[in-house]
Amino acid sequence: MAALTEWKVPTSAQPRPEDYSYNLERALSSVVGLHSIIPPDAFTAETLGTERAGNGVLIDDKLVLTIGYLITEAETVWLHLGDGRVVQGHALGFDNETGFGLVQALGPVDLPMLPIGSSSAVEVGERVVVGGAGGRTRSLAGRLAARQEFAGYWEYVLDQALFTTPAHPNWGGTALIGADGKLIGIGSLQLERERDGNNEHLNMAVPIDLLAPVLDDLRRFGRVDKPVRPWLGLYSTEIEDKIVIVGVAPKGPAARAELKTGDVVLSVKGEPVSTLGNFYRRVWALGQAGVEVPMTLYREGVTFDVRVNSSDRMKFLKAPKMH
Repeated sequence: MAALTEWKVPTSAQPRPEDYSYNLERALSSVVGLHSIIPPDAFTAETLGTERAGNGVLIDDKLVLTIGYLITEAETVWLHLGDGRVVQGHALGFDNETGFGLVQALGPVDLPMLPIGSSSAVEVGERVVVGGAGGRTRSLAGRLAARQEFAGYWEYVLDQALFTTPAHPNWGGTALIGADGKLIGIGSLQLERERDGNNEHLNMAVPIDLLAPVLDDLRRFGRVDKPVRPWLGLYSTEIEDKIVIVGVAPKGPAARAELKTGDVVLSVKGEPVSTLGNFYRRVWALGQAGVEVPMTLYREGVTFDVRVNSSDRMKFLKAPKMH
């Protein structure tokens, strides 16, 4: 992992303590660097890499909240503290529906915990801080640009994702801090949108209000103890109001059903789909993981029906191990 001193947010974009009513330095000291190592034969190694780095936030005694893709199938996790110390961590688990991941520090952390706030109480246009590991010089002063649905190509939907601007350059697992100095979200992605004829870069954050219902289960079981959504094992995008498959997970349900890159998904169980959110919700409404998913596809001038036997995504992933 690159040393924390190797890069900085431009001074003009850094948050200034005098602009906030809470103790900015204390809040940012709760953010740590995170570095994980994933086995080369892991299911996500090819798409997400075998070495991942980002941020995490201390929310309880030795408990670090981060974004799940940083620790998925991790065999080794290191936490980099702002004072230069490095503490080994254990990937407790992650939640596919929200995107949250949890890491347990295996050594002393001795940092203040960042209190949990309310993401639903934050209004668009409100001032926020996107906190990165290393304090103010690696954090960003911004504003909440939007709150709206986000659908990801990997079979993922958030009803009320948080979008902030300007974009943080090292967004994964950053702490989105509200005007009251409390945690309102965890950084997930960098996106681009067109506004007033210009391209604007945004960060998408998972709203913290989604954490409370899953936190206890993640701590105890490493996953949420409830019926699992059906997973197809495909990557898709929207092109001109059509759902187009852009990739298929090796040995996953879609691959076994011989779905191919370039296939257009027309309907799920006879119901037309034209947006990613609509497509995924139609699939999830059919039942639990393992349910058969009837779909109508279009390929090279031919329309045909196919039935995909869905699965539980977690069955394809390596479980965390305590070292």
